[in-house]
Amino acid sequence: MAKFAVVLPAAGKSSRFRDRHYKKPYAPLAGRAIWLHSAERFLHRDDVVQLILVISPEDRADFNFKFSSNVAILGIEVVDGGAERVDSVAAGLARVKPEADFICVHDAARPCLADAWIDKIFQAAEKSGAAIFAIPVSGTLKRVDADQKIQETVSRKGLWEAQTPQVFRRQLLLDAYAKRKGLQATDEAQIVEQFGHPVTIIPGSPINLKIATKEDQRLAEQALKALPKPKLAGPLHPFAGME
Repeated sequence: MAKFAVVLPAAGKSSRFRDRHYKKPYAPLAGRAIWLHSAERFLHRDDVVQLILVISPEDRADFNFKFSSNVAILGIEVVDGGAERVDSVAAGLARVKPEADFICVHDAARPCLADAWIDKIFQAAEKSGAAIFAIPVSGTLKRVDADQKIQETVSRKGLWEAQTPQVFRRQLLLDAYAKRKGLQATDEAQIVEQFGHPVTIIPGSPINLKIATKEDQRLAEQALKALPKPKLAGPLHPFAGME
């Protein structure tokens, strides 16, 4: 059985979330923090050998106060991230255990994930070495200027919106990051593309939304209700009773 390490980036500034009490990964969603929903989908899996949460150094004290018991009980490794997503993921990659065959990167603020979807993306990565979820763009696309005036209509033919999880053979992702030459990519697939390795698209779901705003948070509350119930690890789910 292939073994997977999971990296959850959660070090962003949450500038669009507009909540003076919480950054988006730590905001409550159906009774627990958003990042816990994302983490729990991986922690019960036999093929996941490590879960790394990457946070902003400025959040460390508050995070430890609120979540140190969860982290200790669940065996999650927490590392400090950097100024950009690519720097934070690189910090997580540096801590991946050598026994992991594959590395899965999943947004900590993307909590509406089904077990069957993880099965599918893991299997696709095992076959191709690099696989991501994405959904085809369905709306009409407009390119606008700084004054919010339309400059042109962009064809959506062949365009897909990338999601996570994004899963790669371990050495492929490590090598691609090592040779990125300062590329400030917004997802891991872009770095692997620059490295010259093909990346397989697996059709995702609009339910697998990334929370960026308070409206997204409200939508996620409803999306969670539509997901299949998670698999149980033994008689008790690892997050049972945790706030």
